Formats: sequence, structure tokens, C-alpha cells
Amino acid sequence: MRGAQVLITGANRGMGRLFALQAAAEGASRLVLWGREAESLESVAAEARSIEPAVEVEIGVADLADFLAVDDLVADLLEAGRAPDVLINNAGMVSSNTMAWQQDPDEAIRTLSVNTVAPIRISGRLLPAMIADAPRQKRILNVASASALTPVPRAAAYAGSKAALAHWSDTLRTELMLAGHTHIAVTTYNPGFVDTGMFAGTTSIGLTPHLSPERAVEIGWKAMLAGRAETVAPSLVHIARGARAFLPAPAFDALARSLGVYSSMDTFTGRL
Repeated sequence: MRGAQVLITGANRGMGRLFALQAAAEGASRLVLWGREAESLESVAAEARSIEPAVEVEIGVADLADFLAVDDLVADLLEAGRAPDVLINNAGMVSSNTMAWQQDPDEAIRTLSVNTVAPIRISGRLLPAMIADAPRQKRILNVASASALTPVPRAAAYAGSKAALAHWSDTLRTELMLAGHTHIAVTTYNPGFVDTGMFAGTTSIGLTPHLSPERAVEIGWKAMLAGRAETVAPSLVHIARGARAFLPAPAFDALARSLGVYSSMDTFTGRL
């Protein structure tokens, strides 16, 4: 991490803020922080500088559902020759906790735009420069979700968007490997509910409490630095994925109901 240029989306709060502070603490030379709110991004920038006064911080304000605005931010980086060494596609949103047929389709499309299309667009435009910068080591961390691995009622658009991101991410990893671009490691991160406020009101699954933001970032950060293909948290996610793969649908449905997976969003009050 020392001397690296790090780009983080959704950096103004929650896990994105903590990723930024961790990068500063480990000696990143430049942070590029993207989010929707200039004031909160400036606050994170100040925190990062208090940890490492030498770190340079660049802020980009944009709604990731606005693809032209995203393209402009990427173009500015490339024109300045500042393709990142580390890209953390962290930004995400939940647009509803209604059943799929009750949700405004425009809300669902916005969820897909932020959670899936934006990371694909950002990565796709930055990757040629990252590939050309071999053999300098690069890292991409795509923050998907445990909901990518199992149905989550009242979060169909969110779960679908994260499933698409997770599958795209692992396919990207495979393509880079097959093409011989081994200096770029892609990690797909599938955490369960994280206690950032985004999922306020959701209920714990099984006996597993929500992850603290600090713990969630720690797990994802270590996996990214190590260049692991995938990491999940908490461990119950492994059980759910295995059960989903091997049990017939009625048996899995019964298990998911008993663990509280299918009712976890019923009392959701988090950020939309």
C-alpha cells in the first residue's frame, strides 16, 4: 500500500470512509474519494490527512447513476496520468424493501445502475491504463454482498444487482489471469449485513450479529492485499451458499426461513 494511488467509491461514509482511513494509515500516497456529498468527502479527507499529513487527497462529487458524470471523473484521472493502483468499488444502495412487483421499476433500475453498472463502467475505463502499468502490482476490490448468494425477499433489485456484480467480478479476475495480466488481482467481497445504517432495522440471520463496519473493512482489506479471489463474512454465508447449491429448493426454503434469511428485510428502516 505504501506509495499507492487509491480510488474509493462511496467514500463519504460507512465502509468507504474506513477504507480511506486504512489506506492513509498504511502509507498510500494519494487518495481519490468519490461520493455524492462534497461536505462529507471533505471531512473524510481531513481525517485521512490527520492520520498521514503527507497523503494527497482528491475529491470527486458525482451520483454514480449518472454515467456521464462518472465518465468525466474517470477521464480527469486518466488525462492526469493517475490511474489507480488500488480500485475499491464500494458504493452501493438499497432502493426499497417492498416485494419486487410493488417496487417502482425506475427504483430497481437505479439500484442496478449504482451497484452493478457503475463498477463495471469505472473498471472498464480504468483497466487499460492499469494493465499497461505492468509489472506494478494492482488491486481491485469489488464489494458485492452475501445477498448475491441467496434469495433475500424484499430486496430483489439489491440482491440481483450484487449477484451480477459478484459474477462479473470473478469473471473479470479469470479473464485477467488468462490474458497473463497477473499484476492485477481482483477480489470479490460478499459480506453479510454491515451495521453502517444502510441496513438499519434488518434482523440478524441465525445466531450471527451484523458485522461492525470496522470488522467488515478489516476482512475485505486483508483479502484484497493478499490478492484472494473471494472472501465472505460471516462464516454462516458459507453454509448458506453450500446449502443453496446442494439442497432442493423446498429444503433450502425451509432452512432459509428457519434461519431468518427470508424475513431479515421485513423491518428494514435503513437508508434508501
